[in-house]
Amino acid sequence: MRKLSELRQRIDEIDEQLLRLLNERAELAKQIGEIKSRHAKPFFTPEREQMIYRRLQQLNRGPLTQEQIVGIFREIISISRALEKAPTVAYWGPEGTFTHMAALKCFGRAAHYTPCESIPDVFAAVEQSNVDYGVVPVENSLAGVVPETLDMFPLTNARICAEVYVQIAHHLLSKAKNLNQVVRVYAGPQPLQQCRRWLRLHLPAAEIIETVPTARAVKFAAEDPNGAAIGNALASEIYGVPMLHEHIEDNPHNRTRFLVIGYNEPAPTGNDKTSLVFTLRNRPGELYRALGAFYKHNVNLTMIESRPNPRGMFEYLFYIDLQGHRQDPTIKAALEELDQFAREVVILGSYPAAE
Repeated sequence: MRKLSELRQRIDEIDEQLLRLLNERAELAKQIGEIKSRHAKPFFTPEREQMIYRRLQQLNRGPLTQEQIVGIFREIISISRALEKAPTVAYWGPEGTFTHMAALKCFGRAAHYTPCESIPDVFAAVEQSNVDYGVVPVENSLAGVVPETLDMFPLTNARICAEVYVQIAHHLLSKAKNLNQVVRVYAGPQPLQQCRRWLRLHLPAAEIIETVPTARAVKFAAEDPNGAAIGNALASEIYGVPMLHEHIEDNPHNRTRFLVIGYNEPAPTGNDKTSLVFTLRNRPGELYRALGAFYKHNVNLTMIESRPNPRGMFEYLFYIDLQGHRQDPTIKAALEELDQFAREVVILGSYPAAE
């Protein structure tokens, strides 16, 4: 068996190689940034990043997990992108929300972030060019779609250029030493609902104080020696409140999908999604015929939702996510046929599928 000193020496040698290669990569990224600037191309290219992640995952032989590989290279790409131009990103805040986590998962820690008070504020920040991109939630695996996000698309010219999935993991954050010292729990209505069984079993006598948003609940817990909050790992890190008990959610299979909005038009990758919205004439069988366009061309739909049309009384907009890129021949054919039945079709974006 090799000695500890020998192993450490080898690690030092590898670190030197990594440092040299990272700087070489960074220099190439700067040159790419100069080319993009000359040709007015976007600095954030999610299609290219997804291709990098997939290629590295295919090459990975361990012991690093696929998730760890993506995490490492996400930050390398984030820093390299910042050498080209650090993107500015708005998200539904405040700091420490799951939307903040989604923004970090997409853009890394080298981007510049702006929390917004509402979903419409995120769209406004993008439209007014205060930021390059915005991040908003669109659907949850347990609660369904986020209507506030869907209802913004008829009112904006911003488009979807990427998607991100975040696992919803709730933790009990507190400066108390053990559960016996916790007499109050601060929580938002949704986290409270998703952790109710755990609270009933482990803190049945604790006072529940509903607090919105969740980040404010964590702030209260930071100032209350006998208080705790339901929050995520990022909030724990930002507000300095330790995780007293991890994973207190009742359902571990809870994820939220987030959209990145901006003005990119990502190129096809072979594993893409397209989001669109359309309206129909109020006649029998119109929705059946419209959806038949996708069946006829063997296009898989991953989401369909209806929302009231803000421009018409008792009229509805139909939102669809489908597998494929708008430039794919089968998608083109399906959309051309949809045009025959729909009164209006608006493509909200084609972008790399996150999974």
